[in-house]
Amino acid sequence: METVRLGAIRLIQGLNGGRYPQCHSIYIEGAKILIDPSSDRAKLEELREKDGVDAVWLSHWHEDHMMYLDLFDDVPLYICELDSPPLGDLERFLDWYQMEEPHYRDEWKDLLLRVFHIRPRVPKGFLVPGELLDLKTTAVQIIHAPGHTPGHLAFKFLDEDVLFVGDYDLTPFGPWYGDRFSSIDQTICSVRMLREIPAKAWIASHERGLFMEDPGELWERYLGVIEERERRLIELLEKPRTMKEIADACIVYGRPKKPEAFYAFGEKAIMRKHLQRLMARGMVVEEDGRYRWAS
Repeated sequence: METVRLGAIRLIQGLNGGRYPQCHSIYIEGAKILIDPSSDRAKLEELREKDGVDAVWLSHWHEDHMMYLDLFDDVPLYICELDSPPLGDLERFLDWYQMEEPHYRDEWKDLLLRVFHIRPRVPKGFLVPGELLDLKTTAVQIIHAPGHTPGHLAFKFLDEDVLFVGDYDLTPFGPWYGDRFSSIDQTICSVRMLREIPAKAWIASHERGLFMEDPGELWERYLGVIEERERRLIELLEKPRTMKEIADACIVYGRPKKPEAFYAFGEKAIMRKHLQRLMARGMVVEEDGRYRWAS
């Protein structure tokens, strides 16, 4: 895959089109800053050897944004303080996903260690929302865009007029907001906020990755996935349903998929957020393990 240059910004495209478990990485020339090292191990090894990496930034705490962080164990690490707790402990990492089923946790522990090379890290410092950093080769505005995670960050590269939107990636799948501290409402607000920031180019973490023209209607299509998930859940709740029945309806992924520890967990996680949202509005109640419309 080709590396795309936009001024001092290099977009290092992830393997498999930047689909999970990879993402696209960004390298800031001159400052030697690498953002989200989960694109292509061989390219990142070459980058370290030839160009050098003086700091690693994480847009947020998820594993598919730090698969190759182990290549930079001796490099200072920076993240939003709100997203820092999971980095220090594997059990806390899984707790932040609200992964309660013991067999799922066991599978994920193995996956995180074996595939993602996750190991405890202590950040050198924190990226502060609202801060404007002069990196000499470019200036970067740190933008807080919570919802996906509490400390999810976007970055505006001012000299290049490029906006990195992170995991609000405008893919057909739609947003992920299934973590313990994720929020549907914050996700909607963050996407709408990012949509209003002017730019000449947009970089997203997954799939297409680079938009040289305003994504336009893709912003609304992306948010429309949230509305469609909720609409289908509301239809399902025409009669009382257990959490298992709701997850088995496969509103998020469309059909049962393997591995169960990934897809069945994801169904439950996202549907739980929608149920919590509807219950907070007084539209749904839970009785004896079943969810139903409030009468």
